[in-house]
Parts: sequence; C-alpha cells; structure tokens
Amino acid sequence: MQTEQAALERIITNALKEDIGPGDATTVFTVDESLRLTAKLIAKADGVLAGGTVFSQTLLLLDPRANVHFTKADGDAIKYGELLAEISGSGRAILSAERTALNFLQRMSGIAAATRQFVQAVKGTKAVILDTRKTAPGLRLLDKWAVRIGGGHNHRFGLFDMVLIKENHITAAGSIKRAVRRVRKQDQEKRAIEVEVRNRQELLETLELKVDRIMLDNMSPAEMKKAVALVNGRVELEASGNVTLDTVRAIAESGVDYISVGRLTHSVQALDVSLLIGE
Repeated sequence: MQTEQAALERIITNALKEDIGPGDATTVFTVDESLRLTAKLIAKADGVLAGGTVFSQTLLLLDPRANVHFTKADGDAIKYGELLAEISGSGRAILSAERTALNFLQRMSGIAAATRQFVQAVKGTKAVILDTRKTAPGLRLLDKWAVRIGGGHNHRFGLFDMVLIKENHITAAGSIKRAVRRVRKQDQEKRAIEVEVRNRQELLETLELKVDRIMLDNMSPAEMKKAVALVNGRVELEASGNVTLDTVRAIAESGVDYISVGRLTHSVQALDVSLLIGE
C-alpha cells in the first residue's frame, strides 16, 4: 500500500494532468516564460481552512522554486475578506496550477467547516463524529484528512481495514450469525467487526456474537436510547442514517458512542476562495 505522501503526490499529479493536458494554451500564449508574479489568496466566505499543504504542493510541482506563505493554519476559523496566503513564483506555474490548487483547498475547507459544525453540535456529549466512505472517487485521502482537520474522526478508510457487515451482506450470507461466523473463520488478520442492525431483534442477535461495534441504522433517537440502555456498555454503538445538523444533537443525547455522517463528504459546499495576481 502506498504511503500517504506518495498517494498525495499521485492525486495532485493526476489532477494537474487532467487540467493542463499537453499544455495550458491560454497561459503559454499570454505570459512570458521568464515572468515572476506575486499573488494573494483571499477568503470570500467564513469557514475553516483546510488543505494548505495540498495547495502548496500543487504549485510546487510546477515550480519547485515557488514560495507559498499561509497566514492561517489548517483548522483555523477564517472570515470573509481575510488574507489566507501570499504567493510568489513563475507566472506560468501560478496560473496553470491555480484552478487545481484552489479546487483542493476549497473542497477540503468546505468539508472541515461542515465537520466543525457537527462537532460543535454534539459538544458536551460523549458522541464522536465519524465520516463515511461517501467520498469523491480518488480523493478519499483528502476528504478524510479534511474531516480530521474539522475535528471529526475517520471511520474505516476502505473495504480492507475493517469488517462492516451491512444489510446486503446479511441477506447474502443468510443471517447475521452466519455472516459473523464466516468472517471469524476466514479472516486471518482478525480485523474489527461491526454489524449493522435495524431493530431490537437484530440488536439482540448481534449482542450474543460479541462483535466490536454495532451500527444502529436509521433508528429514531428514542429507539437509540432504548438500544443504549439494552446494551449497557457491552459494545460500542454507532448511529447512522440521514444524520443532519437538526437531528445530530438528539442522536448524541441518546448515549451512542459514534455518529457517522455521510453528508460531511458527499454533499460538500466548497469554501469560496479567490487567487488575485499582483494584489
């Protein structure tokens, strides 16, 4: 498996290739090769900064001598109109990298800001906000990084680092018990096992199997509260399914340990940031 740095370089390289292709026609035709430029990044909305390193590495791949100085750190709250970074380097590199670098920064900042809202909404409870695998294909490393910057925690990264037995797996295996037994018989790595349940009967069946975590799928806060009382600390409980800012506090107050929120990464509102040359 690739290291995170190697994976990051691959993501950036592929994104630049996608955008620039055989060459940035507009920039090559309008900007002298030797021209050096300065630029500033300005926040056009309130939010949370995330992805400064990714922005910088994107530009540095095109101009290793470029300089990017961020005035804010990842995780900092930012306000409309604030200076986020000062940039200097090859004019062609800055203009060719601009959109790709901003796309990374804006998406990551949007995810971090959304995560921060959910984390603050459950403050004072024991609930931990988790992400899901509902990430942009090819950008999971960045999406999950942004969640951490926003104060959330990562669920499994992919299908390989944890066993999560969901409704379709249970149907295919024949039962919850059969699915869990098949995993324990075959998984030589002894990965953690989580099982999704939809009602009290499935919860009781799963409790007997002594798995590592149980996911309460699309239950009401009242149903979750009953599940918490029934489990009484014997296994970790995760709430999942259509979690919103309007509902997350009530879910947290049911006493669950984790709340997974797909909308952190599948419904991103990118933070508006402008790059201004010579400002």
